[in-house]
Amino acid sequence: MKTDLDALLTALYVHLDDHVMPSQGRPRGRGRPPVLTPAEAVVVAVAQVLLRCDDERRWMRMAAGRIGHLFPRLPSQSQYNRQLRALGPAMSAAALWLARQVPTWHEPLRLMDGTPIRCGASRVTVNRSSLGEIAGYGMDKSHHAFYWGAKLMLITTADGAVTGFSLAHPKELDERKQALHLLHVHPIAGGPCPIVCDKGFAGAGIEKAAADLGHLLIRPTREDEPARALPFPGWLRQRIEAIIWTLKNQLGLERHNARHPDGLWARISQRILALNAAIWHNWNTDAPVKRSLTAYDH
Repeated sequence: MKTDLDALLTALYVHLDDHVMPSQGRPRGRGRPPVLTPAEAVVVAVAQVLLRCDDERRWMRMAAGRIGHLFPRLPSQSQYNRQLRALGPAMSAAALWLARQVPTWHEPLRLMDGTPIRCGASRVTVNRSSLGEIAGYGMDKSHHAFYWGAKLMLITTADGAVTGFSLAHPKELDERKQALHLLHVHPIAGGPCPIVCDKGFAGAGIEKAAADLGHLLIRPTREDEPARALPFPGWLRQRIEAIIWTLKNQLGLERHNARHPDGLWARISQRILALNAAIWHNWNTDAPVKRSLTAYDH
């Protein structure tokens, strides 16, 4: 499937360079210019995720053989790592721009859920890690276990394109407050729409705040409340679970290896950008059967 990956990377570079991070007219800084322009570095980062190489050092050793025909000049591992960390905001902007280019952006339906991003498993890591400003102890209710890390909130379309995401300290912002913050700062859809979520978003406060923004929260009925008028689409709830599994396992977010807050944000944005790029490419090529991400890993 090498030609499919080449087509995706080429089309992504053209659109990023034209619409998101143009190379023409950029002011030149002091010192030697980087080997890759920002758009090229972002495309190389997407290729790394789609080819399932979680470690930057290993990726720089194998990149020449996998994408060297597209990028004859590649940076060293340290240069690539520094550039990747600096491009975190640009990759998140590119991911959200791609989400607006797929037809499902205009569908009046969104899915919302939060998931823990584990950042350490030992007390030594907790005491010494630079991630302390964004990471803390939280409860992973789906696995009935405590973790040390951050909380990632996702809002997606029904086909998996991420239209909004945020990262928060699990103690400073609970799930409902983080969701409200995300709804306020990101346009998740072209207009007001229903949002399918789980029982963790129950509460008159969050439902009223979402309604003030024009969004209707659709969630399962809790045991301590009367049956809700709207039936809950359980099959849609499974879709966002599948999207989270794809990000964390298939695209390597569970193995992010970040050591600093900007590196963590860059690696999250990198995985979400790769997911949105694959969905965007499926629609762009009018694939009758939407190609899975595994098709690029060959």
